[in-house]
Amino acid sequence: MTRSLSIAVAQPRCVAHDVAANAVAHAEAVRAAGARVVVFPEMSLTGYELDATPVAPDDERLAPIVAACAESRTLALVGAAVAGPRIGILAVDGDGAHVVYGKVCLHSSEATRFVPGEPTVLKVDGWRLGLAVCRDTGIPEHAARTAALGMDGYVAGVVHAEHEAEVHGERARRVAADHGVWVATAAFAGPTGGGFDRTSGRSGIWSADGELIAGTGAAPDEIARAVLVT
Repeated sequence: MTRSLSIAVAQPRCVAHDVAANAVAHAEAVRAAGARVVVFPEMSLTGYELDATPVAPDDERLAPIVAACAESRTLALVGAAVAGPRIGILAVDGDGAHVVYGKVCLHSSEATRFVPGEPTVLKVDGWRLGLAVCRDTGIPEHAARTAALGMDGYVAGVVHAEHEAEVHGERARRVAADHGVWVATAAFAGPTGGGFDRTSGRSGIWSADGELIAGTGAAPDEIARAVLVT
């Protein structure tokens, strides 16, 4: 039986530490995407600010995203510091938000503030989505451990510098080749913390054959969408 899933990768503009303003930008992206799943970059709600205050799932500032997801029947995978503390992914839908993942492969600067999570697969409409955040995608063992849980796709939020614009495509093609799954990567666009004055943007969705089937440019607020079929 043929199955399909519409997915989008979004790179909204971000104001450092301003969760309320960033939530509004996320809600606008959800409405514009018109997809069942929308993937956002690493720490998209706060910016890549390692001193960011963890965002609780019941934080009232997430209300605009919840409302947008309710209107469009979307599951938004949003980046934020979360309890643990972890560099996490919040799954937001019309019923609210909950933490679904914590970054496993931390950089040394992150490990002084955060603790690692565990490989995770999220079920959406019968699809099994392996979750990743940035450096996770560069460690083949992470994708292998996630694939061992059974996954149809590998979705990630990342922050890369402007000169690293090709990195997430190279990693996506490797994951597709190694595990025969499609890959969706949402990359930060615009300036953020951690020395990332100029980030790459260029989010993308790759087929299980490693072909880029939808992608964005480098500017904030761009979105790419595709319908995956298996």
